[in-house]
Amino acid sequence: MAIPWAGIGRRNSKAGNTSVKEEAWMTIAVMSALIRPLVEGRLPSDIDIRWFTTKDEALALAPLAEIGWFDMYDKADMAETISAATNLKWLNSIYAGVDGMPLDLLKQRDVIVTNGAGINAITIAEYVVMGMLTMAKGYREVVHAQGRHEWLQDSPGKVELFGSKALLLGYGAIGKLIEERLKAFAVDVTIVRRTPGPETLGPEEWRDKLDAFDWIILAVPATEETDGMIGAAELAAMKPTARLVNIARGSVIDQNALVAALKSGQIAEAFLDVTTPEPLPADDPLWDLPNAHVTMHLSGRAQDKMFVRSAQRFLENLARYKAGEPLNPRVNLDLGY
Repeated sequence: MAIPWAGIGRRNSKAGNTSVKEEAWMTIAVMSALIRPLVEGRLPSDIDIRWFTTKDEALALAPLAEIGWFDMYDKADMAETISAATNLKWLNSIYAGVDGMPLDLLKQRDVIVTNGAGINAITIAEYVVMGMLTMAKGYREVVHAQGRHEWLQDSPGKVELFGSKALLLGYGAIGKLIEERLKAFAVDVTIVRRTPGPETLGPEEWRDKLDAFDWIILAVPATEETDGMIGAAELAAMKPTARLVNIARGSVIDQNALVAALKSGQIAEAFLDVTTPEPLPADDPLWDLPNAHVTMHLSGRAQDKMFVRSAQRFLENLARYKAGEPLNPRVNLDLGY
């Protein structure tokens, strides 16, 4: 929604002693004040920014927004704010996953949605390697031994990444960086993606091959298609020495089935950056399983460049938006990523 400057305020310039009112058409953007220090002073003069610090402020400002950046920790609050933004043309988000957003409503309103795909890809890919090495070398037991002031005589983990086989489900920005890093460890990586190509598998081709892999890495978007994609049958098809890594969403795994598989030794270990729900309740059995590693959805936060990268991407997209050029990365509202 572009509205006259005179309707939201007035700016004056002086020629000699004459005050001249300048009429200008302003584009209103409503954004979290968290990003303010990184973009203020770098915005075009015809962008009128309204900052919010609370949900109530966001809800009050949302109907004014042509451009919205409504990221909130509570996805329900965020969805409510997006729904209230009835004049929205472009929704930006730092989040890579758009699950929880009212995608059908955004599609109905013909809103362009850009997300944070790739913003945290480097640190998440590094987290995957850390998780694999932690399990392979039994590093958690080393840390516990240090806490006990105990000098171990042997390594609690003797698995090498070298020559092992990984099944990587999901080949977006994060998946590509995971593959790149694992190849440096001489891991044989097989990719699963929606559009298979050379040396990749399609969505219906991987399940009957699960017993061939030492590592199953989940980097898929959270969609109806991926919901519960790892369940009791998939866990039973894995070999007993298999290790599962999930940096996607908790919803892609049947968590009860996973707990049962870990308790019975059906698979060796699981490294879970994401769970259902989040935060994980204090009495959830995953906390106490010796072969479950719960890392509290910290992978994307294990860096200090997230907001800087997001601000820079927003400013670049803003220039494209004003020029009528395509924005990147744009979410496919039909696919949900």
